[in-house]
Amino acid sequence: MTEPQAAPAWVVRAETEGLVEFPYVVGVLNGDGECLPVPVTPGPADPSALAGSAHGFTAVLRLSRVDELSYDAELDVRHDGTESVDAGLRVELRLGGTDDPGWLIPGAFYGENRRPDCARPYPRYATDGPQDALTASAWSFRADRCATPAVFARDRRGGAALALTETGPLGEQGVGFALLDGDRPALRLHAPYREEPVTYYGSGDPRPAATPLHTWRPGEEHTLRFTVHLLDTDPHAYARVLRALHQAVPEGEPAAWMGIDEAAALSAEGLHRWHYRSDPPVLLETAAFDREALGESGDRQAMHVSWISGVPYAHALLLHARRTGNSEQADAACAVIDHICANLTPGGTFWGQWSRSRGWSAGWTGDAERLHARTLGDATLFTLRALVAERARGREHPSWEDAVRGNLAAALAGQDPATGRLAAAHDVHTGKGIDHEGAAGLAFVGALVEAAEVFAEPAYLEAARRAGAAFADDVRSEFLCGAPEDVSLAPTSEDGYNAVIAYTLLHEAGDAEGQWLDLARRAADWTLTFRYTYDVHFDEHTFLARYGFRTRGADQASPSNQHLHAFGLICLPEFVRLARHLDDAYYLRSTRENLDCFRQFVARADGDFNAYRGMVSERFYQTECFQAKGMLLTLSHAWSAGVLLYACELARELPEFQEAL
Repeated sequence: MTEPQAAPAWVVRAETEGLVEFPYVVGVLNGDGECLPVPVTPGPADPSALAGSAHGFTAVLRLSRVDELSYDAELDVRHDGTESVDAGLRVELRLGGTDDPGWLIPGAFYGENRRPDCARPYPRYATDGPQDALTASAWSFRADRCATPAVFARDRRGGAALALTETGPLGEQGVGFALLDGDRPALRLHAPYREEPVTYYGSGDPRPAATPLHTWRPGEEHTLRFTVHLLDTDPHAYARVLRALHQAVPEGEPAAWMGIDEAAALSAEGLHRWHYRSDPPVLLETAAFDREALGESGDRQAMHVSWISGVPYAHALLLHARRTGNSEQADAACAVIDHICANLTPGGTFWGQWSRSRGWSAGWTGDAERLHARTLGDATLFTLRALVAERARGREHPSWEDAVRGNLAAALAGQDPATGRLAAAHDVHTGKGIDHEGAAGLAFVGALVEAAEVFAEPAYLEAARRAGAAFADDVRSEFLCGAPEDVSLAPTSEDGYNAVIAYTLLHEAGDAEGQWLDLARRAADWTLTFRYTYDVHFDEHTFLARYGFRTRGADQASPSNQHLHAFGLICLPEFVRLARHLDDAYYLRSTRENLDCFRQFVARADGDFNAYRGMVSERFYQTECFQAKGMLLTLSHAWSAGVLLYACELARELPEFQEAL
């Protein structure tokens, strides 16, 4: 694409404070991929407006100050030509020079977005020339890929952001960025949207660029509305903007189809009916909606020990069963945890996964010797929580305690003596740490903190604090990665959940200087960059539109896996307690919206949305990635039902959720 030529700029903020300027009123995008600037008209002008005419268009841009650091913007564009023309519009905001733009598109792009050593292909930013089909120095995306349709960047002295709504007068809108003149970040808004240089569809084989245009008829006029935000150089400065954009949307009626107790009963039934198998006792990872065509062959005959199945969801089922007096569900839940704890590796840790075809294995790490620390850490934490809950009812499970202690011993042995980082992976045979790349080891921090109290072992808390300090730089850099087994070192929402759990628990274990509370707050803000702050528009003929699915409160899984998921419910209790610690209604409102969102699409009866009673899907397709926008994955996942059940069982005990029962 040809970049527009230099034109008189409208300086919003001077370079001494961090340059922010509009280089032209609007860019007109034609069918050849050129951006033709409509330059600023010279001469006396309204200081709050920018006007110009060129290429058959007249445009006026007006800014209205909202506060010291933000503006509402209106861009009026009229086609002055005598014939219809196909064209798109670009708004561009340029900053000063920098060697680190710190790009952020919430839910879709984080800094360079993909580390050079990340094995998973998805969009990456780099200026040193293409290394693969998904690496570029300029990217543009459709707005529905964004948890909040906004783009952020910074230079050496300040930063800025542009934000808009998903749809506008020209249809689906978009955001983007580019590095110009070797070191100048440019923030972009597009109407209609553009997907450039390629379209990411969930794999390393991208689709062609998508550059839709609008047909302008003679005299046709439209107004684009967006917001402009001025920032400082703090990488965390985005949090203030996202908070304001979230709070600008009035609270409406909850999206939930049902109350908390009904959601708990249905998800418990689905987890037991469709995912539990007794020989051996497992929670199968998936169960197909279509029982006639696929039957058992559509059910994945495998169980991870945590993450996408296993202990966390058996614990949730056990909590529900004990509360409701369902002995059949309680026996099943105990049997699953017993089975996992009775089958440890030679190194003394949990295995990663059981499957009917090959028994116990490392899981999805791609290396038969490599156990993923996040999988082990989650399994350890929730086995410990199950043990504590059962002890409170007078029930002992010695094998559960032995398994917890064995995994914690491996975590301690794998802690880097120099840095304090917990290992990202452990050896199947010895339990030793393999490497410390990424933040997967952060999942063990919560287990160490809680075990220190349960087992009266202060060494566990000491190790947790060393690890918390070691991972602090990851949190402050606004780039956490490595939590799921299947996306290598990609940043994910799941990394955020782990950090919220870890630092909230560290704070509660003693935080005289407030460092853990500050890190918990930062982790929470980063996690909420993945949470949708609006309801995506679905075409009326799509499945999600027909059922009125509302996306506000759902989380984008990751820039690599661009679909909505419910995994954020795993840290619902920590988010609520963090909101209390900080007296912060924003965190509580976001947490309520998260639980409201995923009390949709819980099958209320056999046949409900082509599922069976109690089934819960893993994926909601809110954008064009993996599947067509508006589709629903027709598989029930153990973790999807389980994490909803867990959140409901915990929420019903919290005063903040009593009205939703």
